[in-house]
Amino acid sequence: MENNNSQPNLSASQIKKATIIALISSLIIAIVAVLPAEYGKDYTGLGKILGFSRLYQNENAVDAKLVEKQVNLPVFKELTLDNVGSEPSAQKPVEANNPAPTKQYESRIDSVKITIPVGKGLEYKIAVLKHGQVKYAWKSTDILFVDLHGDVKTASKKNDYYESYAVANSKNMAGSFIAPFEGKHGWYFKNKTSKPIEVSITLSGEYQLIDN
Repeated sequence: MENNNSQPNLSASQIKKATIIALISSLIIAIVAVLPAEYGKDYTGLGKILGFSRLYQNENAVDAKLVEKQVNLPVFKELTLDNVGSEPSAQKPVEANNPAPTKQYESRIDSVKITIPVGKGLEYKIAVLKHGQVKYAWKSTDILFVDLHGDVKTASKKNDYYESYAVANSKNMAGSFIAPFEGKHGWYFKNKTSKPIEVSITLSGEYQLIDN
């Protein structure tokens, strides 16, 4: 019977030669590609030319960048009941007890944008009559401290009393409120980051826009 095995019969010298070539090829790959990409060692300069050096990331540099980002993160303290509303010593104005009007402001829809400077606080408010209903949604380019609250309309310019409806550290909120009294109602935004923050607010309900 004929032997149809077509595999070549390599001599010992041929096997040795093939092994040496494989070892040399592996060594070249290691020097040209693996060392530049994995360890940042480019002894021949080919790693940079062939693009392997770009794959290397220095662990210390990466860790330093992560630490830098963490250091620059704003610190937001846990919010408690002490963050809600005015100081206990502030007296509620008698005007808060005035009856609601028989007719509310005409319903409307508005969209506004404001920019909160670095390290600063800014208010945006609307005029709402007692029992006026307002829906809102806002979003920002970064996290802000925000206090949604209302100030009672009084004859006196000196009035430290206000009521908070929602207090949070956030970059997006939506909700609604019914004004418990006539006055200015809206948001106090505080930017604790290192960049200006843009806030987009959408409003719908019984209110009027005012100068802020």
